[in-house]
Amino acid sequence: MTSQLTTPAQPVASEPPSVPSFAVISGDQVRQALEGREKQITELVEATYRLHGAGESVNPPSYFLRFPDRPSSRIIALPASLGGSAAVDGIKWISSFPDNVRSGLPRASAVLILNDPVTGYPFACLESSIISATRTAASAALAADWLSRTRQRPTRVGFFGTGLIARYIHTFLAGTGWMFDTIGVHDVAAESAAGFRGYLEQSGTTAEITVHERPEDLIRDSDLVVFATIAGEPHVTDPALFKHNPVVLHISLRDLAPEVLLASANFVDDVEHCLKADTSPHLVEQRTGDRDFLNGTLNDVMLGRAAPPADRPVIFSPFGLGVLDLAVGKYVYDQAARAGDLRVIDHFFHDLRRYG
Repeated sequence: MTSQLTTPAQPVASEPPSVPSFAVISGDQVRQALEGREKQITELVEATYRLHGAGESVNPPSYFLRFPDRPSSRIIALPASLGGSAAVDGIKWISSFPDNVRSGLPRASAVLILNDPVTGYPFACLESSIISATRTAASAALAADWLSRTRQRPTRVGFFGTGLIARYIHTFLAGTGWMFDTIGVHDVAAESAAGFRGYLEQSGTTAEITVHERPEDLIRDSDLVVFATIAGEPHVTDPALFKHNPVVLHISLRDLAPEVLLASANFVDDVEHCLKADTSPHLVEQRTGDRDFLNGTLNDVMLGRAAPPADRPVIFSPFGLGVLDLAVGKYVYDQAARAGDLRVIDHFFHDLRRYG
């Protein structure tokens, strides 16, 4: 299994702490560090889930900055601290502005700040939209694998929503060994569905690609369903659509009505994080007054404490943990450092003498 990272941010314990240098890592550098390493990053994400499950992390609730004059937009702060051999602290600051899509810009943009756990000083700022998409896709591929181990492995995947996250998830599924006979595509925007189909054709897949006009047809024709939309409230309400018992990667968290979850087996990445902010699981808790509908976390499945049933739909609803961003971000930092490509900002920290 991939180790968390190998170049520690902190100085050796016997040496006095010193102010670290501060580097800026661009999106292109991030891409170079991560491209083609889907299997390795998925193993890194698995290791991070295990650290988190063992209590070797701090992952407080995310903070949502919302705007009365822009109700569809938000900026989210995800602070976290990761232990293990690559201890690092930090925060991701990620915006979601859906109206960007109209002008051809991606919906989300982000930066990640890495902090030295000994001095607290930040030592890097990384472009993080790629890191965020990568850790999300790696988590999805990891869940698809573990949640399929007690049932027939899916051969028909359907993508409900065809933006950047869907593209990354397909890349990670392919990069971790998934082979599909068919790939279904549905998006409320026909041009997005067509664009995603073009991406799939260029990806080298041998699967038969079908663009579904009706979302119902996509769900019924898929035994692995990926929801990667920008939905703010449930729009899939009929549990009968899932009577063929697919594995559902509910990445966008708010697509499924409580009725669908109540008729399924449900797994999350972290219970406390996922059951808030009116996610679909949170709506179920509000309706029922309890959490009995949850079967466990992905880490429970990996540890053998919970097993996905074969005779019900299985839904994975991940809120997205800041510790995953830290793990992938530190991996990128170490790759750039080893390659000698760190762009250090000279004299970033000023007035370092306590009394001047």
